Amino acid sequence: MGREIISISVGQAGNQIGSAFWDNILQEHGLDNTGKYIGSDRQQLDKVDVYFNEAGNGKYVPRSVQVDLEPGVLDIMRSGPMSKLFRPDTFVHAESGAGNNWAKGYYTEGAELVDSVMDVVRNQAEGADSLQGFQFQHSLGGGTGSGLGVLLLNKVREEYPDRMLATFSVYPSPKVSETVVEPYNMCLATHQLIESSDITTCLDNEALYDICVTGLKQKEPSYKDLNLLIARVMSGFTSTLRFPGQLNSDLRKLAVNMIPFTRLHFFTAGYAPLVANASRQYTGTSVADLTAAVFQKKSLLAAIDPALGKYLTVSVAYRGKHLSMRDIETAVYDFHNKNSAYFVPWIPNSSLTSLCSVPPVGQTSACTLVANTTAISGELRDGNYEVFKRSHAQFRSLFRRKAFLHWYTGEGMDEMEFTEAEGNLADLCNEYDSYASADIDDGEEYAEEVGVAEGESYTEE
Repeated sequence: MGREIISISVGQAGNQIGSAFWDNILQEHGLDNTGKYIGSDRQQLDKVDVYFNEAGNGKYVPRSVQVDLEPGVLDIMRSGPMSKLFRPDTFVHAESGAGNNWAKGYYTEGAELVDSVMDVVRNQAEGADSLQGFQFQHSLGGGTGSGLGVLLLNKVREEYPDRMLATFSVYPSPKVSETVVEPYNMCLATHQLIESSDITTCLDNEALYDICVTGLKQKEPSYKDLNLLIARVMSGFTSTLRFPGQLNSDLRKLAVNMIPFTRLHFFTAGYAPLVANASRQYTGTSVADLTAAVFQKKSLLAAIDPALGKYLTVSVAYRGKHLSMRDIETAVYDFHNKNSAYFVPWIPNSSLTSLCSVPPVGQTSACTLVANTTAISGELRDGNYEVFKRSHAQFRSLFRRKAFLHWYTGEGMDEMEFTEAEGNLADLCNEYDSYASADIDDGEEYAEEVGVAEGESYTEE
């Protein structure tokens, strides 16, 4: 029985990432751009129903919904190379756009469109035998991806409260920034993500750009290059769901093992090997090489320094025909032991591993890291902040002067919503900080809690 996932792409960035993702997994499952099977390995079709619905004529149709508040990007998809892949009724759009305004996406323009989108989502859900959950792709900098994206997330949460909601969220960064109100949009959207999503993978244009320039040696990377990189990580993230392999996982198992406290569900993703084509033949692809590479700062898709925080939990998914589970467990165990100072001591067995025997397209082996680390809210040595605190500081500098606020209040928002969102983000940063500094060296406190006198054994008589 399939454990189906419905993919929902919202806004310009979300739909461009979605296109790159579908293009990637079409190749991995041996399907052409119309959804017909052209591969040679039947293993490719074993679990293809996780993301695809089989039509009667041997054609596989994506379980997807494409949403935007303007038709431009969706028109490109409908006339592009994959024009015959998607069902025509899964494209839902308005005409006006959100104009980089979260309130338009959440309260006005988006609210008018959301019922039409939910009809398509229900239709897709009814076609699934055993629905596992939903996967959202969106950006938090603009108006549609942040506003309409979290509105849809809330609606899906109301209608399917027992299903997993995972998001791939692109966070704005100062080096690759497009609009001045990004901190508002990001903070208001994160306020909703904290409450409504089960798993949020944080992606960062700044880190993606650096990987393309320094790692892949692309002189002037375009958004298409950045999206291909995200798609590669998404396909690695979902490989254990889409192919038979050892220790296959699903979204719920991943969440149960990765999230120690409900609010701390913001993950960082990494990928290895990330090398230019010219250097590929000189790069090792053994389990030890992949493990060493994937934990490096330059392999992460968010601009954070993991050495400035602590890992709460990590999950490392390997892909390749000739990799052994024993080597994998040994390599990750050794890495954990050598770098134990960077893992919180109070979570035992916090490094998870899985192996998928189907390698990525064009590579013999690869490795994807999903990490729940407190560094995502930390402070860099030079006084700059990481993803959350950086956006929070930018939000405060705008909100203190009430700059651009009339664009939001004009759509029916109240200033109190900004204050609540800021407070929630500040609380999240404080929670990450407190768990980073928490120590297991609390034996005496524990003894007091359970009423054991000093010098007595903890074991019951």
